[in-house]
Amino acid sequence: MTLFGIPLEFVLFAATLLGVALLHDHTLYVGLAGLGSISLYKIAVTGFKTGPGLAGFAGHLGHEWVTIANLFCLLMGFALLSRHFEKSHVPVLLPKYLPDDWKGGFVMLVMVFVLSSFLDNIAAALIGGAMAHQLFRAKVHIGFLAAIVAASNAGGSGSVVGDTTTTMLWIAGVSPVQVFEAYAAAGVALLVTGVVAAKQQHAHSPILKTSHAHTRADWLRVGIVALILISAMVTNVVVNTRFTHLADAFPFLGVAVWVALLVTVKIRRPDWEIMPETAKGSVFLLSLVLCASMMPVEQLPAASAMTTLQLGFVSAVFDNIPLTALAIKQGGYDWGYLAYAVGFGGSMIWFGSSAGVALSNMYPEAKSVVNWLKHGWHVVLAYVVGFAVMSLLITWHPDLPL
Repeated sequence: MTLFGIPLEFVLFAATLLGVALLHDHTLYVGLAGLGSISLYKIAVTGFKTGPGLAGFAGHLGHEWVTIANLFCLLMGFALLSRHFEKSHVPVLLPKYLPDDWKGGFVMLVMVFVLSSFLDNIAAALIGGAMAHQLFRAKVHIGFLAAIVAASNAGGSGSVVGDTTTTMLWIAGVSPVQVFEAYAAAGVALLVTGVVAAKQQHAHSPILKTSHAHTRADWLRVGIVALILISAMVTNVVVNTRFTHLADAFPFLGVAVWVALLVTVKIRRPDWEIMPETAKGSVFLLSLVLCASMMPVEQLPAASAMTTLQLGFVSAVFDNIPLTALAIKQGGYDWGYLAYAVGFGGSMIWFGSSAGVALSNMYPEAKSVVNWLKHGWHVVLAYVVGFAVMSLLITWHPDLPL
């Protein structure tokens, strides 16, 4: 069934995203309603790649459960991680080492970018959010929140261990050097959005420059944060290099994070109180991911530089994991271009990336598409400028189908 030539699944998904944009105080219910309507339509009418009806739906969930479980565990676990980092008092001590004007906010965004290059971008965004909460007395401008998400996604776009999509490319046989080319665009994008957002934040609430002579870092909490992140990174590398045949069978990454959390409970108690609210935001994201997984995305146009540019805008409202999977199957892309587009592109709207959803759980005022675009307009500009610079510096060199 189609509407004006558009498959009805896309129409239902578009209606869900429109509902999220307009009813940002009820995003969970809108997301679940969209998931329910799309699921019922697929069950009753079109079926799934795994078969028709309820059996096909069960098969589809069986195919997607590892991705969903990993993402849920990461969102919940990294929320606790960010609270550990905040309570370590390290963010309180940071003003002593940062410039006290707008450049201090910019340096903080650079730190998030670097963290995301070798850690998960969700963790980098949440650590950035925890820093900002302390540095700016909890008065964080929405434009700066958008820049934190953009910095985390930009930092992960050129590293095969920095983002789920780049890890997918690595598993498929793409060289880390090809993915690394994305930094040609990501670095420029960080400069554009970082300078504007830092000045927005400085005008809204400058860095808190007070003496903390009697404040000491809680190094045990810092150690817990390091253990969790190292566990995630090592698990990610080991599973995707030595046990690729098992990567789709079990949520190793998410479980590794929670094992590290649980073995350190007696050292420092996590803030379990944040779990209910974090769970709501996580379920919302997972509902969109499942909606996206049921879309007939096989009808994308042929690979080209212009198509890749457009995919960046699509990834702002459409989960980038199925987009990346389709691009790998389709072939003919320049993988550095694609990594930047689907990685940074999700920063343009708050629910366009898991990092954005995770940070919005910490700052609920960011859950407004209108305000995100109004105050975070520089992220869209940065995406286009970064892509243009990459086009000038690096010739489009499409790869063969993998």
